[in-house]
Amino acid sequence: MRVMLKIRTETRVLETPALANSGYEAETAQLLVPVKVAELLGLWPPEPGSETIFETAGGPLRVWIRPRACYVSVVSNGESSREVVADLVISLLADEILMSDRLISELSIVLEDAANGLWRFRWESPTVLRRSAPPKYWK
Repeated sequence: MRVMLKIRTETRVLETPALANSGYEAETAQLLVPVKVAELLGLWPPEPGSETIFETAGGPLRVWIRPRACYVSVVSNGESSREVVADLVISLLADEILMSDRLISELSIVLEDAANGLWRFRWESPTVLRRSAPPKYWK
């Protein structure tokens, strides 16, 4: 399921869908992005020493982490969440933006029906259901 995010850095803003992936577990709010998105946000090339390896279900993944590099909020039909500071995780292999479980939680997103793409903000009634945003692939 995807939600529309507003991603802000010190110099740039981007609105784009991102995949809410509760299987992407992290200790901090993290937004995993393709290199193209990092370029658009003015955060590529990476800083020296920011490279690390993530262990994933598909095997090791080389990424670059920019701690607390962006501010993220959800925008949906005139409503928005509070802005959350997030680490930007940059991947050469990703073609879609992924939100970590911690970021999903801090943005107050409740996944009501993942298969049918239904979600709501935590403060909304369970009868208020929002639809998944269409995907955007960054190649």
